[in-house]
Parts: sequence; structure tokens; C-alpha cells
Amino acid sequence: MERRAMFSILKAAAVIALLLGTSSGVHAGALEFELIEAHTAPAEHPYTVAMEHLNQLLGERTKGRVAIKIHHTRQLGDERQVVEGLQLGTVHLTVTSTGPLGGFVPEMNVVDLPFLFRDAEHAYKVLDGEIGQSLLKKFESVGIMGLAFWENGFRHITTSKKPINQPTDMKGLKIRVMENKIHQAAFRQIGADAIPMAWGEVFTSLQQGLLDAQENPTPIVYAFKLYEVQKYLSLTGHFYSPAPVLLSKRTWDRLPADLQKIVYDTTLEVARFQRGLIHKEEQKQIAELRVKGMVVIENTDKAAFREAMKPVFEQYQAQFGKDLVQRIVNTR
Repeated sequence: MERRAMFSILKAAAVIALLLGTSSGVHAGALEFELIEAHTAPAEHPYTVAMEHLNQLLGERTKGRVAIKIHHTRQLGDERQVVEGLQLGTVHLTVTSTGPLGGFVPEMNVVDLPFLFRDAEHAYKVLDGEIGQSLLKKFESVGIMGLAFWENGFRHITTSKKPINQPTDMKGLKIRVMENKIHQAAFRQIGADAIPMAWGEVFTSLQQGLLDAQENPTPIVYAFKLYEVQKYLSLTGHFYSPAPVLLSKRTWDRLPADLQKIVYDTTLEVARFQRGLIHKEEQKQIAELRVKGMVVIENTDKAAFREAMKPVFEQYQAQFGKDLVQRIVNTR
């Protein structure tokens, strides 16, 4: 009888744990919320390293009540699938590019205007300030909580056939771009054949010659070994690539207020750590890419690229509102 009663108690506890999204066996049974996290970058990328750091800090600050189960390298799908998972509650947490986010919050794509940010410090002041926080707030209406802006850095062009110095060098090249209308328009403006494609298909498409080029920050070029299928890296810095950290609103609403504050504050704090990783590694990675055979073009004509993409900037400035865009540009 006692054994049967004990079994009933354990069974009830397991059901409650399942309903609450908890997990035993982590943090010596103290775990209350295990956050299922997913992103597309590999294990060595600053996304993953920073997420591991966030997990460690949350474990310490919540005394083991919160932990993150990290899934990197597209283990749970591409970025759009993961963001949709946040809405459904099947994924709890992600760090993502802005590529798919315009389909959820159109205003988010304002940060994708070509040459919008002067440098990284300018981007941080905008994104960590009132403008950036207002953009993150808009995700609540689609069942997602915006926590903070991490980053992937400034985006550059890699090619297989020739180096890129001027925008005219892009004419006729098939380049993979994110599922982002502004990115597509900017490259079509300079004569490239801009092809939106999920990241999981890119390496093979470059390898088979279906694509001539792609554009991404240096950490992606390095981490995904694009030097195996691309010869040239041209440091154009045409777009800045913020990386919003997003949490399922269903998950957020289940967290008690004290844990909400710790999760929010700690994710924001880790932004500084994550950005530091990007900057620390970039020059080292460029040097290593050279060793691995890539030709790095540092003196690209950024002024010419800026001027050539200006019509796209002006077109989308009207869509997002000139006042907002000018507030971003004028931030000091």
C-alpha cells in the first residue's frame, strides 16, 4: 500500500513537472525551468559561447532554478522555424539574425538599412537605448519577448571568382542573401542577382557553383569554413547585423517576477560579453582566413558602395519613417 501510494505521488509530481516545463536531474533537483534554446551558428561561434555564459550566470543567480538547454548548428531548424517555435512555445529562447524577423515585426528591418550605422558604438547606443528597446517591445504583440540585442558584426562579401573592390564588381554575380527585402533590394541595386536562401543550403550551393558569393560577418565565414568554397573576402561592412535575443512569451508568462527580472537583466548584461567576443575574434579570424588561403581585400571603396545603395536607403527610409531613421543617424 505504501509503495502504491509512493508511486502515485511520484507520478503526480512527474505530471506537474511536465506541465510546468521543469526537469529533474539538473542542478541536483533544484531546477524549476529548463529553457529550450536554439540557434543556427555552430558550437564555437560567439552566439553559443555567450549562451553558455548566460546559462552559467542564470544558474548561479537563480540558485539553480533556471537552466538553458542549448541547441546550436540548426539542430532545431532554421531561424524562421525557431522563431515560429517561440510563438508556439516549442522553443523557449533564441538568438537570431534579423533576417526572418521582418515577417513578424516589420519595423525591425529598419536596422538593416545599408550603411545605417557609422560603427559598432553607434549601433550600441541606438539598440541599447530608447529606439532599440521600442523595437524589441513590438514583439510582444506576436507572442515573443525581446530581451536584448547581441550582435554578429558588420557584414562583408565573399566570392569565388573575383575580388570585390567597387559596387560595379558585383554585376551579374549570384549572391546568397538573407530572407530580407532590404538586403535583396540593396544587392539588386548594384547589379547582383540576389537570391534569398535558408542558411542550411548555402555551403553546398557555393560548393556546386550554384552561387558565386554570399555576405556575412567574419565569425560566420570562419565558423562555417567558407574558405573551403570561397576565395575572396572583401571587407565592405555594408550592413550591421544585430542579433536579438528573444524569449517565448508563453515561457515568460510562466516565470515568476523574480526570475523574469534575473533573466532579463542577465541577458542584457551578457550583451557586453558577447559583443566583446565578436570584436576580440574578428582580427584573429581574418588573419587565420588568410593562412587558410583566402585573399582579404581591406581597402574596398565603402563610399562608392554607400552611394550606390543610397536609392534603397531612401526607399525604405520612407517606409519606416524619415523621422525614425534620422533619429538613428543623429544618435551620438
